[in-house]
Amino acid sequence: MFDIIIQNSTIIDGTGSKRFKSDIGILNGKISAIGNLKDSNANRFINATNLIVSPGFIDMHTHSDVSLLVDPGGESKAYQGVTTEVTGNCSYSTFPAGKAGPEKLQEFIGQTLVSNKTWTWNTLDDWANDLENNGISINVVPQLGQAALQVASGSTEDRPASESEMKDMKYLAAEAIEQGAYSLSTGLSVAPSAYSSTAEIIELCKAISHYEGVFYVTHARVNTGNNLAPIEEAIEIGVKSNIPVQFSHLAITDRRLYGQGESMIDLFEKANDSGLDITYDMYPYTAAGAGLNQTIPLWAQAGTLDKYMSRLKDPNTRRKIREEVAEGIGGISPLWDTWKIAYINNESNKHLLGLSVEEIAKERNVEPAEAVLQLVEEEKGSVPTRVHNRVEGDVRYFMSHKLGMIGSDGRAMSTDGFYKKALPHPRYYGTHPRILGRYVREKPSVLTLEDAIYKMTGFPAQRLNLQNRGTIEIGKIADIVIFNPDEVIDKATFEEPHQYAAGIPFVLVKGIPIVDKGVHTQARPGKVLRRGQKN
Repeated sequence: MFDIIIQNSTIIDGTGSKRFKSDIGILNGKISAIGNLKDSNANRFINATNLIVSPGFIDMHTHSDVSLLVDPGGESKAYQGVTTEVTGNCSYSTFPAGKAGPEKLQEFIGQTLVSNKTWTWNTLDDWANDLENNGISINVVPQLGQAALQVASGSTEDRPASESEMKDMKYLAAEAIEQGAYSLSTGLSVAPSAYSSTAEIIELCKAISHYEGVFYVTHARVNTGNNLAPIEEAIEIGVKSNIPVQFSHLAITDRRLYGQGESMIDLFEKANDSGLDITYDMYPYTAAGAGLNQTIPLWAQAGTLDKYMSRLKDPNTRRKIREEVAEGIGGISPLWDTWKIAYINNESNKHLLGLSVEEIAKERNVEPAEAVLQLVEEEKGSVPTRVHNRVEGDVRYFMSHKLGMIGSDGRAMSTDGFYKKALPHPRYYGTHPRILGRYVREKPSVLTLEDAIYKMTGFPAQRLNLQNRGTIEIGKIADIVIFNPDEVIDKATFEEPHQYAAGIPFVLVKGIPIVDKGVHTQARPGKVLRRGQKN
Protein backbone atom coordinates (compact mmCIF):
# COMPACT_ATOMS: atom_id res chain seq x y z
CA MET A 1 0.00 0.00 0.00
CA PHE A 2 1.53 3.30 -1.17
CA ASP A 3 0.52 6.76 -0.06
CA ILE A 4 0.50 7.96 -3.68
CA ILE A 5 1.01 6.26 -7.03
CA ILE A 6 1.79 8.49 -10.00
CA GLN A 7 0.51 6.51 -12.98
CA ASN A 8 1.41 6.52 -16.67
CA SER A 9 4.14 9.10 -16.22
CA THR A 10 6.94 10.11 -18.51
CA ILE A 11 9.89 10.53 -16.16
CA ILE A 12 12.82 12.88 -16.65
CA ASP A 13 14.95 11.88 -13.70
CA GLY A 14 17.22 14.93 -13.27
CA THR A 15 20.46 13.22 -14.31
CA GLY A 16 20.38 14.40 -17.92
CA SER A 17 19.41 10.91 -19.10
CA LYS A 18 16.66 10.34 -21.66
CA ARG A 19 13.05 10.25 -20.51
CA PHE A 20 11.28 6.96 -19.87
CA LYS A 21 7.76 5.78 -19.05
CA SER A 22 6.94 4.33 -15.65
CA ASP A 23 4.78 4.56 -12.56
CA ILE A 24 6.13 5.96 -9.29
CA GLY A 25 5.13 4.78 -5.82
CA ILE A 26 5.51 7.14 -2.87
CA LEU A 27 5.51 5.98 0.75
CA ASN A 28 6.36 7.95 3.90
CA GLY A 29 7.64 10.92 1.91
CA LYS A 30 10.05 8.91 -0.23
CA ILE A 31 10.11 7.38 -3.69
CA SER A 32 9.74 3.70 -2.84
CA ALA A 33 9.06 2.15 -6.26
CA ILE A 34 9.61 2.94 -9.93
CA GLY A 35 8.08 0.53 -12.42
CA ASN A 36 4.78 -1.05 -13.43
CA LEU A 37 2.48 -0.54 -10.44
CA LYS A 38 -0.89 -1.19 -12.12
CA ASP A 39 -1.73 -3.97 -9.65
CA SER A 40 -0.61 -2.00 -6.56
CA ASN A 41 -2.81 -0.17 -4.10
CA ALA A 42 -2.50 3.40 -2.87
CA ASN A 43 -4.41 5.94 -0.85
CA ARG A 44 -4.30 8.18 -3.90
CA PHE A 45 -3.60 7.86 -7.60
CA ILE A 46 -2.38 10.72 -9.82
CA ASN A 47 -2.82 10.13 -13.54
CA ALA A 48 0.19 11.64 -15.33
CA THR A 49 -0.75 10.61 -18.87
CA ASN A 50 0.86 13.06 -21.34
CA LEU A 51 2.62 14.80 -18.44
CA ILE A 52 6.28 14.97 -17.42
CA VAL A 53 7.32 13.91 -13.93
CA SER A 54 10.62 15.32 -12.72
CA PRO A 55 12.40 16.13 -9.47
CA GLY A 56 11.24 19.32 -7.79
CA PHE A 57 13.14 22.33 -9.08
CA ILE A 58 15.98 23.70 -6.94
CA ASP A 59 16.29 27.47 -7.35
CA MET A 60 20.03 28.01 -7.01
CA HIS A 61 19.91 31.76 -6.35
CA THR A 62 17.14 33.38 -4.29
CA HIS A 63 16.51 36.04 -1.68
CA SER A 64 13.62 34.34 0.14
CA ASP A 65 15.36 34.62 3.51
CA VAL A 66 12.52 36.56 5.12
CA SER A 67 9.83 36.51 2.43
CA LEU A 68 8.92 32.95 3.43
CA LEU A 69 8.25 34.16 6.96
CA VAL A 70 5.79 36.68 5.54
CA ASP A 71 4.36 34.48 2.75
CA PRO A 72 5.05 30.94 4.03
CA GLY A 73 3.23 29.28 1.13
CA GLY A 74 5.87 30.62 -1.25
CA GLU A 75 3.23 30.59 -3.97
CA SER A 76 5.22 32.42 -6.64
CA LYS A 77 7.80 29.63 -6.52
CA ALA A 78 5.51 26.70 -5.71
CA TYR A 79 3.47 27.33 -8.85
CA GLN A 80 6.74 27.24 -10.81
CA GLY A 81 7.54 23.77 -9.54
CA VAL A 82 10.24 24.99 -7.16
CA THR A 83 10.54 22.81 -4.08
CA THR A 84 13.82 24.19 -2.69
CA GLU A 85 15.06 27.77 -2.37
CA VAL A 86 18.78 28.55 -1.92
CA THR A 87 18.97 31.69 0.25
CA GLY A 88 21.72 33.94 1.65
CA ASN A 89 23.00 35.14 -1.72
CA CYS A 90 24.88 38.31 -2.70
CA SER A 91 26.37 38.65 0.82
CA TYR A 92 22.92 39.03 2.44
CA SER A 93 21.77 36.65 5.16
CA THR A 94 19.72 37.17 8.31
CA PHE A 95 22.48 35.73 10.48
CA PRO A 96 24.77 36.00 12.38
CA ALA A 97 23.99 39.07 14.46
CA GLY A 98 27.14 38.86 16.57
CA LYS A 99 27.92 41.73 18.89
CA ALA A 100 25.93 44.15 16.69
CA GLY A 101 22.65 42.41 17.52
CA PRO A 102 19.58 41.65 15.36
CA GLU A 103 18.33 45.24 15.25
CA LYS A 104 21.57 46.55 13.77
CA LEU A 105 21.75 43.63 11.34
CA GLN A 106 18.25 44.39 10.09
CA GLU A 107 19.15 48.07 9.72
CA PHE A 108 21.80 47.07 7.18
CA ILE A 109 20.55 43.89 5.54
CA GLY A 110 16.84 44.65 5.90
CA GLN A 111 17.17 47.40 3.30
CA THR A 112 17.58 44.57 0.79
CA LEU A 113 15.69 41.73 2.50
CA VAL A 114 12.60 43.88 2.92
CA SER A 115 9.68 42.71 5.06
CA ASN A 116 7.43 43.77 7.92
CA LYS A 117 9.06 41.16 10.16
CA THR A 118 11.14 42.29 13.13
CA TRP A 119 14.40 40.36 13.17
CA THR A 120 15.18 38.58 16.40
CA TRP A 121 17.78 36.07 15.16
CA ASN A 122 21.31 35.86 16.44
CA THR A 123 22.29 32.65 14.66
CA LEU A 124 21.33 30.39 11.78
CA ASP A 125 19.69 28.11 14.35
CA ASP A 126 17.42 30.93 15.56
CA TRP A 127 16.34 31.88 12.03
CA ALA A 128 15.84 28.27 10.89
CA ASN A 129 13.77 27.46 13.96
CA ASP A 130 11.54 30.48 13.27
CA LEU A 131 11.00 29.35 9.68
CA GLU A 132 10.15 25.79 10.63
CA ASN A 133 8.00 26.74 13.62
CA ASN A 134 6.05 29.14 11.40
CA GLY A 135 5.72 26.45 8.73
CA ILE A 136 6.87 26.67 5.10
CA SER A 137 5.60 24.95 1.98
CA ILE A 138 8.99 24.61 0.30
CA ASN A 139 12.48 23.76 1.50
CA VAL A 140 15.25 26.25 2.20
CA VAL A 141 18.99 25.80 1.75
CA PRO A 142 20.81 28.47 3.83
CA GLN A 143 24.01 30.23 2.82
CA LEU A 144 26.04 32.62 4.96
CA GLY A 145 26.28 36.22 3.76
CA GLN A 146 29.56 38.08 4.14
CA ALA A 147 27.78 41.41 4.69
CA ALA A 148 26.13 39.91 7.75
CA LEU A 149 29.57 38.93 9.05
CA GLN A 150 30.77 42.49 8.51
CA VAL A 151 27.84 44.00 10.37
CA ALA A 152 28.16 41.45 13.16
CA SER A 153 31.86 42.26 13.63
CA GLY A 154 31.63 46.03 13.10
CA SER A 155 33.56 45.99 9.80
CA THR A 156 31.28 48.14 7.62
CA GLU A 157 33.59 51.04 6.79
CA ASP A 158 35.51 51.47 3.52
CA ARG A 159 38.77 50.07 4.91
CA PRO A 160 40.48 46.75 5.58
CA ALA A 161 39.04 44.71 8.43
CA SER A 162 41.03 44.90 11.64
CA GLU A 163 42.69 41.83 13.08
CA SER A 164 40.02 41.51 15.78
CA GLU A 165 37.19 42.02 13.25
CA MET A 166 38.62 39.33 11.00
CA LYS A 167 38.94 37.00 13.98
CA ASP A 168 35.28 37.61 14.86
CA MET A 169 34.19 37.00 11.26
CA LYS A 170 36.10 33.73 11.04
CA TYR A 171 34.57 32.51 14.29
CA LEU A 172 31.04 33.49 13.25
CA ALA A 173 31.54 31.96 9.80
CA ALA A 174 32.62 28.64 11.31
CA GLU A 175 29.66 28.74 13.68
CA ALA A 176 27.18 29.28 10.84
CA ILE A 177 28.74 26.51 8.74
CA GLU A 178 28.59 24.13 11.70
CA GLN A 179 24.91 25.03 12.17
CA GLY A 180 24.19 24.07 8.56
CA ALA A 181 25.15 26.86 6.13
CA TYR A 182 26.40 25.55 2.81
CA SER A 183 28.62 28.36 1.64
CA LEU A 184 29.93 31.88 2.11
CA SER A 185 28.44 34.43 -0.29
CA THR A 186 29.81 37.83 -1.26
CA GLY A 187 28.24 40.84 -2.98
CA LEU A 188 31.32 42.59 -4.27
CA SER A 189 29.51 45.38 -6.11
CA VAL A 190 27.49 46.47 -3.06
CA ALA A 191 28.38 47.91 0.33
CA PRO A 192 29.73 46.71 2.69
CA SER A 193 30.87 43.51 0.95
CA ALA A 194 32.60 45.55 -1.77
CA TYR A 195 35.03 47.02 0.78
CA SER A 196 36.71 43.63 1.19
CA SER A 197 39.88 42.89 -0.73
CA THR A 198 40.50 39.65 -2.56
CA ALA A 199 43.01 38.71 0.15
CA GLU A 200 40.43 39.22 2.91
CA ILE A 201 37.89 37.02 1.13
CA ILE A 202 40.52 34.33 0.66
CA GLU A 203 41.26 34.49 4.38
CA LEU A 204 37.58 34.04 5.24
CA CYS A 205 37.19 31.19 2.76
CA LYS A 206 40.23 29.43 4.17
CA ALA A 207 38.58 29.48 7.59
CA ILE A 208 35.69 27.32 6.31
CA SER A 209 37.14 25.43 3.33
CA HIS A 210 37.95 22.35 5.41
CA TYR A 211 34.27 21.66 6.07
CA GLU A 212 32.88 18.95 3.81
CA GLY A 213 30.83 20.20 0.89
CA VAL A 214 31.30 23.92 1.58
CA PHE A 215 31.78 26.29 -1.36
CA TYR A 216 32.17 29.99 -2.15
CA VAL A 217 29.45 31.88 -4.05
CA THR A 218 29.93 35.36 -5.45
CA HIS A 219 27.98 38.26 -6.80
CA ALA A 220 31.09 39.67 -8.45
CA ARG A 221 32.59 43.15 -8.56
CA VAL A 222 31.68 45.55 -11.33
CA ASN A 223 34.71 45.95 -13.59
CA THR A 224 33.42 48.27 -16.25
CA GLY A 225 34.98 47.58 -19.62
CA ASN A 226 36.35 44.21 -18.49
CA ASN A 227 34.09 41.17 -18.35
CA LEU A 228 36.94 38.86 -17.40
CA ALA A 229 38.34 40.45 -14.22
CA PRO A 230 35.38 39.46 -11.97
CA ILE A 231 35.66 35.83 -13.08
CA GLU A 232 39.42 35.90 -12.66
CA GLU A 233 39.01 37.14 -9.08
CA ALA A 234 36.52 34.36 -8.30
CA ILE A 235 38.94 31.79 -9.73
CA GLU A 236 41.82 33.22 -7.68
CA ILE A 237 39.75 32.98 -4.51
CA GLY A 238 38.76 29.40 -5.27
CA VAL A 239 42.30 28.28 -6.08
CA LYS A 240 44.03 29.99 -3.16
CA SER A 241 41.35 28.94 -0.67
CA ASN A 242 41.03 25.41 -2.06
CA ILE A 243 37.26 25.82 -2.22
CA PRO A 244 34.69 25.23 -5.02
CA VAL A 245 33.15 28.33 -6.58
CA GLN A 246 29.62 29.23 -7.66
CA PHE A 247 29.46 32.40 -9.81
CA SER A 248 26.12 34.19 -9.41
CA HIS A 249 23.79 35.40 -12.18
CA LEU A 250 26.33 35.35 -15.00
CA ALA A 251 25.53 38.04 -17.57
CA ILE A 252 26.94 40.92 -19.59
CA THR A 253 25.55 44.27 -18.44
CA ASP A 254 28.14 46.57 -20.01
CA ARG A 255 26.44 47.56 -23.27
CA ARG A 256 29.83 48.00 -24.98
CA LEU A 257 30.66 44.32 -24.42
CA TYR A 258 27.51 42.52 -25.53
CA GLY A 259 28.23 39.31 -27.42
CA GLN A 260 31.55 38.59 -25.72
CA GLY A 261 30.37 35.68 -23.60
CA GLU A 262 32.67 33.15 -25.24
CA SER A 263 35.79 34.66 -23.68
CA MET A 264 34.08 34.57 -20.26
CA ILE A 265 33.07 30.94 -20.57
CA ASP A 266 36.60 30.13 -21.71
CA LEU A 267 37.84 31.17 -18.24
CA PHE A 268 35.39 28.80 -16.55
CA GLU A 269 36.41 25.92 -18.78
CA LYS A 270 40.15 26.47 -18.30
CA ALA A 271 39.71 26.73 -14.53
CA ASN A 272 37.80 23.46 -14.47
CA ASP A 273 40.42 21.81 -16.66
CA SER A 274 43.02 22.96 -14.13
CA GLY A 275 41.17 21.31 -11.26
CA LEU A 276 38.93 24.05 -9.82
CA ASP A 277 35.29 23.10 -9.36
CA ILE A 278 33.60 26.27 -10.67
CA THR A 279 30.07 26.62 -12.03
CA TYR A 280 27.56 29.44 -12.45
CA ASP A 281 23.86 30.24 -12.37
CA MET A 282 21.80 32.56 -14.58
CA TYR A 283 18.21 33.60 -15.25
CA PRO A 284 16.26 33.87 -18.54
CA TYR A 285 15.57 37.61 -18.74
CA THR A 286 17.20 40.63 -20.37
CA ALA A 287 16.49 42.76 -17.32
CA ALA A 288 18.08 42.70 -13.88
CA GLY A 289 16.89 43.67 -10.45
CA ALA A 290 19.03 46.20 -8.60
CA GLY A 291 18.81 48.85 -5.93
CA LEU A 292 19.48 52.50 -6.69
CA ASN A 293 22.33 52.15 -4.19
CA GLN A 294 24.21 50.35 -6.97
CA THR A 295 24.42 53.65 -8.86
CA ILE A 296 25.89 55.48 -5.86
CA PRO A 297 29.65 55.45 -5.20
CA LEU A 298 30.64 52.92 -2.57
CA TRP A 299 32.60 55.42 -0.49
CA ALA A 300 29.40 57.37 0.08
CA GLN A 301 27.65 54.36 1.62
CA ALA A 302 30.35 53.39 4.12
CA GLY A 303 29.49 52.88 7.78
CA THR A 304 26.03 53.21 9.26
CA LEU A 305 22.88 54.34 7.50
CA ASP A 306 23.05 57.60 9.48
CA LYS A 307 26.53 58.29 8.13
CA TYR A 308 25.34 57.52 4.60
CA MET A 309 22.39 59.90 4.93
CA SER A 310 24.54 62.62 6.55
CA ARG A 311 26.84 62.64 3.50
CA LEU A 312 23.82 63.33 1.31
CA LYS A 313 22.90 66.28 3.54
CA ASP A 314 26.29 67.96 3.24
CA PRO A 315 26.09 70.25 0.15
CA ASN A 316 29.67 69.73 -1.04
CA THR A 317 29.64 65.98 -0.47
CA ARG A 318 26.23 65.70 -2.09
CA ARG A 319 27.48 67.51 -5.18
CA LYS A 320 30.40 65.11 -5.49
CA ILE A 321 28.14 62.09 -5.07
CA ARG A 322 25.67 63.47 -7.62
CA GLU A 323 28.45 64.02 -10.15
CA GLU A 324 29.66 60.44 -9.76
CA VAL A 325 26.12 59.09 -10.08
CA ALA A 326 25.63 61.06 -13.29
CA GLU A 327 28.97 59.91 -14.67
CA GLY A 328 28.17 56.29 -13.87
CA ILE A 329 30.34 53.48 -12.53
CA GLY A 330 33.37 53.17 -14.77
CA GLY A 331 32.29 56.19 -16.76
CA ILE A 332 29.20 54.60 -18.36
CA SER A 333 26.30 56.95 -17.72
CA PRO A 334 23.18 54.96 -16.72
CA LEU A 335 20.29 54.85 -19.16
CA TRP A 336 17.84 56.28 -16.67
CA ASP A 337 14.78 55.43 -18.73
CA THR A 338 15.58 51.73 -18.12
CA TRP A 339 15.73 52.02 -14.30
CA LYS A 340 12.15 51.52 -13.08
CA ILE A 341 11.03 51.62 -9.44
CA ALA A 342 9.95 48.20 -8.12
CA TYR A 343 9.21 48.87 -4.45
CA ILE A 344 8.37 51.96 -2.40
CA ASN A 345 8.04 52.12 1.38
CA ASN A 346 7.22 55.81 1.85
CA GLU A 347 3.48 56.27 1.40
CA SER A 348 3.88 59.69 -0.22
CA ASN A 349 5.97 58.09 -2.98
CA LYS A 350 3.63 55.22 -3.85
CA HIS A 351 2.66 56.92 -7.11
CA LEU A 352 6.26 56.50 -8.30
CA LEU A 353 5.96 52.72 -8.47
CA GLY A 354 6.71 51.56 -12.01
CA LEU A 355 8.08 54.91 -13.14
CA SER A 356 11.60 55.27 -14.49
CA VAL A 357 14.21 57.48 -12.87
CA GLU A 358 14.03 59.64 -15.98
CA GLU A 359 10.27 60.09 -15.57
CA ILE A 360 10.63 60.91 -11.87
CA ALA A 361 13.36 63.45 -12.64
CA LYS A 362 11.09 65.21 -15.15
CA GLU A 363 8.22 65.19 -12.66
CA ARG A 364 10.46 66.82 -10.06
CA ASN A 365 12.22 69.10 -12.52
CA VAL A 366 15.69 67.87 -11.51
CA GLU A 367 18.51 65.94 -13.15
CA PRO A 368 18.20 62.13 -12.90
CA ALA A 369 21.21 61.87 -10.57
CA GLU A 370 19.56 64.29 -8.15
CA ALA A 371 16.31 62.33 -8.37
CA VAL A 372 18.25 59.22 -7.37
CA LEU A 373 19.66 60.95 -4.28
CA GLN A 374 16.25 62.30 -3.32
CA LEU A 375 14.67 58.86 -3.56
CA VAL A 376 17.43 57.24 -1.52
CA GLU A 377 16.97 59.89 1.17
CA GLU A 378 13.19 59.62 1.20
CA GLU A 379 13.26 55.82 1.28
CA LYS A 380 16.10 55.73 3.83
CA GLY A 381 18.49 53.56 1.88
CA SER A 382 18.15 51.22 -1.05
CA VAL A 383 15.33 51.60 -3.56
CA PRO A 384 14.63 48.36 -5.49
CA THR A 385 14.38 48.77 -9.25
CA ARG A 386 14.22 46.73 -12.45
CA VAL A 387 16.90 47.53 -15.01
CA HIS A 388 16.83 46.53 -18.69
CA ASN A 389 20.52 46.01 -19.38
CA ARG A 390 21.14 42.72 -21.27
CA VAL A 391 20.59 41.21 -24.70
CA GLU A 392 18.83 38.00 -25.69
CA GLY A 393 21.82 36.49 -27.49
CA ASP A 394 23.93 36.54 -24.33
CA VAL A 395 21.09 35.08 -22.25
CA ARG A 396 20.75 32.16 -24.66
CA TYR A 397 24.50 31.58 -24.79
CA PHE A 398 24.99 31.42 -21.03
CA MET A 399 21.87 29.28 -20.60
CA SER A 400 23.06 26.68 -23.09
CA HIS A 401 26.49 25.96 -21.61
CA LYS A 402 27.08 22.79 -19.59
CA LEU A 403 28.46 24.70 -16.56
CA GLY A 404 25.32 26.81 -16.12
CA MET A 405 22.40 26.10 -13.80
CA ILE A 406 19.25 28.11 -13.13
CA GLY A 407 18.75 30.66 -10.35
CA SER A 408 15.90 33.17 -10.37
CA ASP A 409 17.49 35.84 -8.16
CA GLY A 410 13.91 36.21 -6.94
CA ARG A 411 11.82 35.70 -3.82
CA ALA A 412 8.99 33.40 -2.87
CA MET A 413 5.86 35.47 -2.38
CA SER A 414 2.10 35.54 -2.84
CA THR A 415 -0.13 37.65 -5.07
CA ASP A 416 -2.15 38.69 -2.02
CA GLY A 417 0.64 38.80 0.56
CA PHE A 418 2.97 41.46 1.96
CA TYR A 419 4.56 42.25 -1.41
CA LYS A 420 1.34 42.54 -3.42
CA LYS A 421 1.71 46.30 -3.91
CA ALA A 422 5.29 46.01 -5.18
CA LEU A 423 6.27 45.58 -8.83
CA PRO A 424 8.86 42.81 -8.57
CA HIS A 425 10.86 41.43 -11.44
CA PRO A 426 8.76 38.79 -13.26
CA ARG A 427 11.52 36.25 -12.51
CA TYR A 428 9.97 35.94 -9.03
CA TYR A 429 6.99 34.22 -10.67
CA GLY A 430 8.21 32.88 -13.97
CA THR A 431 11.86 31.78 -14.19
CA HIS A 432 11.54 28.00 -14.40
CA PRO A 433 8.38 27.76 -16.56
CA ARG A 434 9.93 30.38 -18.84
CA ILE A 435 12.90 28.08 -19.41
CA LEU A 436 10.61 25.14 -20.16
CA GLY A 437 8.22 27.07 -22.37
CA ARG A 438 10.23 29.71 -24.18
CA TYR A 439 13.67 28.14 -24.32
CA VAL A 440 12.83 24.43 -24.61
CA ARG A 441 9.48 24.22 -26.41
CA GLU A 442 9.54 27.29 -28.62
CA LYS A 443 11.76 27.36 -31.69
CA PRO A 444 14.63 27.78 -32.07
CA SER A 445 15.10 25.88 -28.84
CA VAL A 446 18.12 26.46 -26.60
CA LEU A 447 17.96 23.30 -24.47
CA THR A 448 16.50 19.84 -24.62
CA LEU A 449 13.92 19.15 -21.95
CA GLU A 450 16.31 16.69 -20.30
CA ASP A 451 19.10 19.27 -20.17
CA ALA A 452 16.79 21.96 -18.78
CA ILE A 453 15.53 19.66 -16.02
CA TYR A 454 19.11 18.69 -15.15
CA LYS A 455 20.06 22.38 -14.79
CA MET A 456 17.12 22.85 -12.39
CA THR A 457 17.45 19.64 -10.36
CA GLY A 458 20.36 17.21 -10.47
CA PHE A 459 23.02 19.83 -11.18
CA PRO A 460 22.20 22.18 -8.28
CA ALA A 461 21.72 19.16 -6.00
CA GLN A 462 25.22 18.08 -6.98
CA ARG A 463 26.65 21.52 -6.16
CA LEU A 464 24.85 21.51 -2.80
CA ASN A 465 25.66 17.86 -2.08
CA LEU A 466 21.97 17.12 -1.48
CA GLN A 467 22.23 13.37 -1.51
CA ASN A 468 18.51 12.66 -1.02
CA ARG A 469 17.07 15.19 -3.45
CA GLY A 470 17.46 16.35 -7.04
CA THR A 471 16.81 13.10 -8.92
CA ILE A 472 14.03 10.55 -9.33
CA GLU A 473 15.46 7.43 -7.69
CA ILE A 474 14.21 4.84 -5.26
CA GLY A 475 14.96 5.99 -1.73
CA LYS A 476 15.10 9.69 -2.58
CA ILE A 477 12.81 12.23 -0.91
CA ALA A 478 9.66 12.69 -3.00
CA ASP A 479 10.11 16.34 -4.00
CA ILE A 480 8.38 16.07 -7.36
CA VAL A 481 6.89 18.32 -10.03
CA ILE A 482 4.38 17.15 -12.65
CA PHE A 483 3.92 19.44 -15.64
CA ASN A 484 2.44 19.58 -19.10
CA PRO A 485 5.33 20.07 -21.56
CA ASP A 486 2.96 21.53 -24.17
CA GLU A 487 1.42 24.11 -21.84
CA VAL A 488 3.97 25.07 -19.17
CA ILE A 489 4.76 28.79 -19.47
CA ASP A 490 5.41 31.93 -17.46
CA LYS A 491 2.63 34.51 -17.20
CA ALA A 492 4.37 37.26 -15.23
CA THR A 493 5.26 40.43 -17.13
CA PHE A 494 7.07 43.62 -16.19
CA GLU A 495 3.75 45.47 -16.28
CA GLU A 496 1.85 42.78 -14.34
CA PRO A 497 4.37 40.63 -12.49
CA HIS A 498 2.00 39.10 -9.91
CA GLN A 499 0.80 36.26 -12.14
CA TYR A 500 1.38 32.61 -11.39
CA ALA A 501 2.84 30.30 -14.01
CA ALA A 502 0.66 27.84 -15.95
CA GLY A 503 0.95 24.21 -16.92
CA ILE A 504 2.14 22.73 -13.60
CA PRO A 505 -0.81 20.92 -11.99
CA PHE A 506 1.06 19.05 -9.25
CA VAL A 507 3.99 19.86 -6.96
CA LEU A 508 4.94 17.56 -4.09
CA VAL A 509 7.30 18.28 -1.21
CA LYS A 510 8.29 15.20 0.77
CA GLY A 511 5.41 13.35 -0.89
CA ILE A 512 2.82 15.93 0.19
CA PRO A 513 1.04 17.92 -2.53
CA ILE A 514 1.56 21.65 -2.11
CA VAL A 515 0.02 22.28 -5.54
CA ASP A 516 -2.83 19.89 -6.31
CA LYS A 517 -4.70 20.11 -9.62
CA GLY A 518 -3.30 23.60 -10.07
CA VAL A 519 -4.31 24.91 -6.64
CA HIS A 520 -1.99 25.61 -3.71
CA THR A 521 -3.03 23.40 -0.78
CA GLN A 522 -1.38 25.55 1.92
CA ALA A 523 0.35 22.43 3.24
CA ARG A 524 3.62 23.17 5.05
CA PRO A 525 5.95 20.18 4.57
CA GLY A 526 9.04 22.28 3.85
CA LYS A 527 12.10 22.36 6.08
CA VAL A 528 15.49 24.03 6.37
CA LEU A 529 17.97 21.63 4.78
CA ARG A 530 21.20 21.91 6.73
CA ARG A 531 24.63 21.08 5.40
CA GLY A 532 26.01 17.91 6.89
CA GLN A 533 22.63 16.31 7.44
CA LYS A 534 20.99 13.68 5.23
CA ASN A 535 18.88 15.98 3.09
